[in-house]
Amino acid sequence: MSVCIVSCSVLKGELLQLRAEGKLDAELVFVSKNFHVDYAQLETNLRKMLAHTKQRFRGRIVLVYGSLCLGQSGEMEKLADEFGVVRVDALNCIDCQLGGSGRALETDPEHNLMFMGPGMVEFFADMKRNLLQQGMDESSFRGLFSGIKGLVLLDTCGDKAKLLGNLSALGMGLEVVEVLEVGLGGVLRVVLEAVERG
Repeated sequence: MSVCIVSCSVLKGELLQLRAEGKLDAELVFVSKNFHVDYAQLETNLRKMLAHTKQRFRGRIVLVYGSLCLGQSGEMEKLADEFGVVRVDALNCIDCQLGGSGRALETDPEHNLMFMGPGMVEFFADMKRNLLQQGMDESSFRGLFSGIKGLVLLDTCGDKAKLLGNLSALGMGLEVVEVLEVGLGGVLRVVLEAVERG
């Protein structure tokens, strides 16, 4: 059966690479990661994309969004049920990159680290650009991350040096405490598991 993946663009690099390597045979549809700053805006755009995809695609649709991506009260699960699509078993994109099923919580039980994969580095670069255009200064931007002890970089696509350079240029004022070379296996695992369930 044909498969269509509707995913946050934060995982675009991983999903495109998996498809290019022949490990994932699916149509890919992406919703902008920049909607993540506003749950209502994300839900509106995700609804539009799911309605459009359901109308034109007759195969299995897999929603690659975590259970926490629309809030903490099961909103994403309700949305998946409403549209009759299967959703990955993950809390968020970081959990997808780590293999899902809540592994992100096991990796940082104290919640004092920030995990960054390639898409999240891009997300914060876009966010910073927008905030600076709105009048925020560099010092205030760094202040947004004051409660965080450090960064854990997730190298999913095998471009650690580029990621570290982009992260350094971002100027978040946080030390990279660890680089986890997780590869694409986590994302592939959660997607294929959802396809099987669907």
